[in-house]
Amino acid sequence: MAATATNRRVILKEYVEGYPREEHMELLPGVEIPLRLGADDPAGSVLVKNLYLSCDPYMRPKMSRPVRQSYTAAFVPGSVITGYGVARVVDSTDPRLAAGDLVWGITGWEDYTVVKPPVSKLLSKIRHHGEGVPLSYYTGVLGMPGLTAYVGFHEICAPKPGEKVFVSAASGAVGQLVGQFAKLAGCHVVGSAGSDEKVSLLKSRFGYDDAFNYKDPEESADLAAALARRFPEGIDIYFENVGGAMLDAALRNMRVHGRIAVCGLISQYNKAEGDKDAVRNLDAVIVKRLRIQGFIEPDHKHLYPQYEEWVVPRIRDGTVAYVEDVAEGLESAPAALIGLFHGRNVGKQLVRVAHEDDE
Repeated sequence: MAATATNRRVILKEYVEGYPREEHMELLPGVEIPLRLGADDPAGSVLVKNLYLSCDPYMRPKMSRPVRQSYTAAFVPGSVITGYGVARVVDSTDPRLAAGDLVWGITGWEDYTVVKPPVSKLLSKIRHHGEGVPLSYYTGVLGMPGLTAYVGFHEICAPKPGEKVFVSAASGAVGQLVGQFAKLAGCHVVGSAGSDEKVSLLKSRFGYDDAFNYKDPEESADLAAALARRFPEGIDIYFENVGGAMLDAALRNMRVHGRIAVCGLISQYNKAEGDKDAVRNLDAVIVKRLRIQGFIEPDHKHLYPQYEEWVVPRIRDGTVAYVEDVAEGLESAPAALIGLFHGRNVGKQLVRVAHEDDE
């Protein structure tokens, strides 16, 4: 491998208000960088070549000017955007990792990234690749979205066979898995998605018992009624990815002692603080003795080995399916991320920066 390489970077140009646009980000021209860690890089650093980048809804709040406490720091204008990705190690002073290893974790939106402690300590070596397990799956079913679905459904919701489950944003990176996990647990599962194509995918590929297009005028006119038609006896478990009107509708339809796992609120991320939707049916929390719990994947990293052992055989035998929407090239990353907030992706959105066998 050459001693230097050209590195392009995608930066956030300015804080975002409303929906992000491509002009909020910029792909900088490539500059030559050494393919060795430098004397100024702290012990435990890892230089990686990025292969796949993950586009995830949680990245949108990080693009806003920080006005309240969050579990993750905002991006800094002028600096490279960061997120989950899959990469090959080029050089390392982390004793866990050696040149040539494949890893997944937090990296930069660039061709090459020096991942420094403490973030480098969260890079995980990829052990299952090939034989029905594509490397790209470590941005999704075998990465953060997969563990999120597993923890949110099995640990937070604690399902019982026969229970009725509703999943919003059901065809996305997390939702497509929650529905399948629910079926494997013996539950009846219904999902909502934003197009007829996605609804068909939920039922034909992911095994949902029913699904509906929440953008259909007949459904969107009264979301609570749309849910009541599909859950005449009420909802036991709601896996929340959307918030706003969908959350209000679900609260109206929950059963006594129902559980709501709050994974995301994508309908609210592009709204100004004063414009966010109010939740009007909170009385249902008391009347129905509901348990509502928010959670984030980093709090549950210790469960990843358990999840990986459980899900890999199911991926290989086809029990668990996964659909990806792959954008090609680092230059396509801004548009791919923006597309999440307009429902353009079908399945898990990711970006292929380089092919696995590229040198």
